[in-house]
Amino acid sequence: MNLKKLMWKLPGRTLHFAMALLAAGSLLSIAACEAGSVESYDLVLANGRVMDPESGLDAVRQIGISDGRIVKISETALKGNQTIDASDLIVAPGFIDLHAHGQDNKANEYQAMDGVTTALELEAGTVGVNDWYASREGQAVINFGASSSHPRYRALVMSGGNSDPADVTDEQWGEMMGDPSWSHEEASPEQLEALLARVEEGIREGGLGIGTAHQYTPGARREEIYRIFQLANKYDLTVFSHIRYGSAIPPDTFNAVQEMIADSMASGAPSHVCHINSSGGLQTPIVLDLIASANRNGVDITTEVYPYTAASTFIGAAIFDEGFQDRIGISYDAFQWVASGERLSKETFEKFRKEQPGGAVVIHFMKPDMVEYAVAHPLVAIASDGLSWETGGEHPRGAGTYSRVLGHYVRELGTLSLMEALRKMTLMPAQRLESFVPQMKNKGRIREGSDADITVFNAATVIDQATFEEPMQYSEGIEYVLVGGTLVVNRGEFVKEVFPGKAVR
Repeated sequence: MNLKKLMWKLPGRTLHFAMALLAAGSLLSIAACEAGSVESYDLVLANGRVMDPESGLDAVRQIGISDGRIVKISETALKGNQTIDASDLIVAPGFIDLHAHGQDNKANEYQAMDGVTTALELEAGTVGVNDWYASREGQAVINFGASSSHPRYRALVMSGGNSDPADVTDEQWGEMMGDPSWSHEEASPEQLEALLARVEEGIREGGLGIGTAHQYTPGARREEIYRIFQLANKYDLTVFSHIRYGSAIPPDTFNAVQEMIADSMASGAPSHVCHINSSGGLQTPIVLDLIASANRNGVDITTEVYPYTAASTFIGAAIFDEGFQDRIGISYDAFQWVASGERLSKETFEKFRKEQPGGAVVIHFMKPDMVEYAVAHPLVAIASDGLSWETGGEHPRGAGTYSRVLGHYVRELGTLSLMEALRKMTLMPAQRLESFVPQMKNKGRIREGSDADITVFNAATVIDQATFEEPMQYSEGIEYVLVGGTLVVNRGEFVKEVFPGKAVR
């Protein structure tokens, strides 16, 4: 006899008690079922102050992450296989660097410790794009990608061949960089066609736009650069440029930016001006006004800044050809030889340029107020321009760019708000790419469905530690960094032998 049939045979008071027991058991059974159906996530970020520049969300929330995605954003507690208590910390989209030359895991390590989850080589770009991506697949700490390189393919073509980039040794690349023919000579019609074909090959292999470096390739006349813009427009891509300086004294960056605007307008291809602080110098305010005006009138042109007052490059660059003092407005003592830390004289500058043209120099020439102006400007994104650390390091920007903005410019100087700084580090870079790189629509945001590329930091302590004397120093205050839901920084410590970085192409 089942329980219900038995109950009807019980005396009244006993019957009521039995019915109460049955009801209570049913409620307990329902509660148990509901508890069993509560979704459990791979990882929960609990109690953090979530800041999302896209939606404007700025509130304490719980974030449930599974399979590399943000699945749930909740005001109430969530259950996770692993839970990180982010109380008193900022939970933000992972920082996206559009200008990262250091495409190796040593560079990735320092950038991850600075909150970067995606680092892209868009200014110089790369050659042999398929091989380049294959070399990083499954071995990268953070997400990676590169444009198709105009200057590198130019070096191959102008050096007399259609060599497979994979067959060119590091020593041969070094020789090319020291040979002025690839950078200074004007391309013949045949060479220009060959160059365009090679750049297009890189695009077809998944290059993220086209990288150009007019200042490093003075032989690339205006027609050549315009042809590059036409090629970019054919594939709906952006041209990322280290712009040329004008011939006026002092240097006329205004003309160089006008070239970009004219090429964008005529070709239809968007353009991006790299490191406006080092390119613009004292002309930074008027150049940014020019870019803002062009945007208001329908030209798609953007720019970026790194938050330091010194640049860095190799001493044999065409930038430092005869007359550079007037063109750039610097003297020999502005140069710091990275290998020794010494400031240069005319004699040591000429010696190193002749004997070690690929050697790194830091050039101290920017005014702090001009850098601060660019950092605060609403149209300017943040990007590092960091180089590889494999040779021992060259510039603190490769380790401290993002923490410096958060610590120095937001907290200490009050140059911009925390939300505005995050927009410049996350949403703006994603939006620059997303029209032709669909992956980027799910980066730079904290929202359900987006990639779990997340940086968690302490707004009260975050700061860069890298200096020009000791550039290889981790930033402080970056507590957790997730790339595709995997921790690469945990409790302020870099996680070794973890490679969740994915290709962006």
